[in-house]
Order: sequence, then structure tokens, then C-alpha cells
Amino acid sequence: MKKAIRPEQAAEMIPDGAVVMIGGFMGVGTPERLIDALVARGVRGLTVIANDAALPGKGIGKLVSAHAIAKAIMSHIGLNPEFQKQMIAGEVEVELVPQGTLVERIRAGGVGLGGVLTATGLGTPVAEGKRVVEVGGESYLLETPLKAEFALIRAYQADYAGNLCYSLTAHNFNPVMALAGATVIAEPEVIVPIGVIPPDSVKTPGVLVHHLLARAA
Repeated sequence: MKKAIRPEQAAEMIPDGAVVMIGGFMGVGTPERLIDALVARGVRGLTVIANDAALPGKGIGKLVSAHAIAKAIMSHIGLNPEFQKQMIAGEVEVELVPQGTLVERIRAGGVGLGGVLTATGLGTPVAEGKRVVEVGGESYLLETPLKAEFALIRAYQADYAGNLCYSLTAHNFNPVMALAGATVIAEPEVIVPIGVIPPDSVKTPGVLVHHLLARAA
């Protein structure tokens, strides 16, 4: 059984300079209350691994506005002009990764693979400094796994064993990041008794989840 904690308690666990995965897609399926708590705590120097930088004032965009991010590993920042300005000014380091490659690197980190072979990015700046491997006469980039000290994820339902199910777009990145974070903190919309979530609906088993956020008052 897992005891639900407040967002402020969860935020205190995450030190300045931590490597953090944050689930969601353009702010949908992102743990908003946990991000709010991190901003309120004044966290600094984060390395954020996520699909995108969301929008100003939404999701990861709140961390951008608070200048809490030192490095970002993402596939897209085009909808957040604040983040673009910080990148151009040299205030934040940005590693842009093709979306499919990004999710496969996270999955590789979560399941213990040594890397991913992909042809995506060959002959482009994405390939700079990376090893090229030939298989069957074809060339591939070797992309290294991604792991994080913390995975901050959003779920639709959780039970007190930590089992999670997701709704719609929240399936993007949240389940795979739950595999790749050393400490997984989940923000569910609702916490239900054990047995309410059908076994076939559990996408992240409770053994992977370390902390649950309590419901908003």
C-alpha cells in the first residue's frame, strides 16, 4: 500500500540539478500540480527529458518561465517562444531528438537495452558525433538509452498499490517514462480502491511507482 503525499512533499524530493522525465504531449497528460509545486519551491538547473516544451503558462512551460531548466532533451519546442528565446540566448542547452527516436531511447533505458539502431537522422546534424553501425548492408545511427533520476507522470486512475491507467493522449510518454525513472512520482486524477481498475486496464504496474500525489482538495 502506498500513502498519498502532497505535491509540496514530492517537490522537496527533487533537488536542484536533477535529471527529470516529464510525461505528456503539448501539455496534455502532464502532472500540472507537481510542476506548480516545483516552481513554487524555486527549483533550478533541471535536465528535463520530455516530448516538448508545451506552451507558456502550461505544463513544462511553467518551468521554462521560471528559468528552472538548464538542459532539455526534447523533440519539439516550436510552440513555446519563451523557450526559443532562452535557447538563442544560450541560457538553456537543448538537444533536439526526433520524436520516434526519443521514445525509443527512453524505452531502451527502461528495459535495459544498450541502445537503439535507427536510420532517422543519417546525413543530418542529428548524426554529428554519433556512431554509425552497418547491419545487412544498411547504415544506422546508434542512439544511446535515456534514464532519469525522477519520472513525473500523469495518470487517470491509480489504486493504493500504485497501479495506473491512463486516458487518451496521456498514454503518450507517461507509461514508457515510468519504466525509465529511478523514482516514479505519479499524479492521478483519482485514487480508487484496489480492484476497481480492471487488470487489463493497468498500463503501469504498482511495482514501478514509488509515490502517489493526493487528490486536489
